[in-house]
Amino acid sequence: MDPWIPHVPSAGAADAAPATARRFRSPASLAWVEEELERLDRADLRRRLPPPLLRQAARWETADGWLVNLASNDYLGLAGDPRLAEAAADAARREGVGRGASPLICGRSASGALLEQRLAEFEQTEAALLFPSGFAANAGVVPALAEEGDAIYADAKNHASLIDGCRLSRARKFVYPHRDMGALEHLLAEGGEWRRRLIVTDTVFSMDGDVAPIPELAALAARYEAMLLVDEAHATGVLGPGGRGAVEQFASEAPPGTPPLGDQIAVRIGTLSKALGTSGGFVCGSQALIEWLANRARTCLFSTAPSAVVAAAGLAALEIAAGEPHRRRRLAELSRRVHAAAVATGWTLPDSATHIVPLRVGGPADALRLASRLRERGFWAPPIRPPSVPAGESLVRLSLRADLEEGDVDRLREALAEHGPSCGSPASRGSAWRDWGELA
Repeated sequence: MDPWIPHVPSAGAADAAPATARRFRSPASLAWVEEELERLDRADLRRRLPPPLLRQAARWETADGWLVNLASNDYLGLAGDPRLAEAAADAARREGVGRGASPLICGRSASGALLEQRLAEFEQTEAALLFPSGFAANAGVVPALAEEGDAIYADAKNHASLIDGCRLSRARKFVYPHRDMGALEHLLAEGGEWRRRLIVTDTVFSMDGDVAPIPELAALAARYEAMLLVDEAHATGVLGPGGRGAVEQFASEAPPGTPPLGDQIAVRIGTLSKALGTSGGFVCGSQALIEWLANRARTCLFSTAPSAVVAAAGLAALEIAAGEPHRRRRLAELSRRVHAAAVATGWTLPDSATHIVPLRVGGPADALRLASRLRERGFWAPPIRPPSVPAGESLVRLSLRADLEEGDVDRLREALAEHGPSCGSPASRGSAWRDWGELA
């Protein structure tokens, strides 16, 4: 087992493999799988699922003691909140657990329909649509908006779900270097006989923690008559005065008289599985857009509708996030402090001091070593290695959370000072990652 994975003792029976599994022999046609796994081992790239953990929380008890959780996307500390569990249990008793079929066949749950309404109100749009996951939302929405004869322009460091959504589209794909608006404008200005054009970007990038230049993207989209799709997965509930995300954050900083930025964003995608502590994805926009996606987004059409259990928990999370802004303020404060501490000890970080702090070390072995050292100091922050990041950009990602204690922050500052960037090989910065196969 990798040394950075916490071992959590479980009931003895649960650890025993079923008798059928012990008798099973892999077919000869799968012999290549074991060879490929050995290759991953030699390259320090093999991953293993960690053992079951009781619940998401700021710290976990392991066989070796307590570990502070810096791995989770549970930014507001809501995933283990008993209020979400109570809402989910009430919905299960009231509406059942499964939905039986897709939303067009057996309908949404009452909780699901109400959550869509609340999400549209939260994002200040006309309507919203739920998806089984944020990945499903991105993978379904992009192909529903761009087809053969259309063009897609995508940031080189977009999340894998956006990349796969673009791959599933039959549109022509153009990948611009990360956050490079000059390169994007050059691609847009080249023109082409495109029926429709779509710009696709994350707002907060999951591995770098930096923020897309949303106002500049909106201006380019308007100038070149393109749709703009933003994925607020890592910003929803965290950024902006009301926690609506990076779009709201930029809008709040705009000079008086500036046209509303939100009105310039054609499609907003978000997830309930990060700061809102539950699961599922959603899309917000005009009523016409939502009706179109309900007719054309295959990951919605051909997936069983989200459970009322998850929807009810999402409703509770939205209410808590709106009613307890101190969580958001606390996270912003922690982000600034940890970011400053990391920079002061030699780490090169993006200018945006968000809740994602990437400690880039270069090679997979270096990332494993840094993660193990942090674990020895009481922090669980697993290494991130290819293919999650490009070759040469392996890192340990610190995902901060609002419920960290002051002692945790002090010890983290000490650990960063003790284990500076010299522990790994120099990391490539600002590269234009192209995990796109032959698309570009």
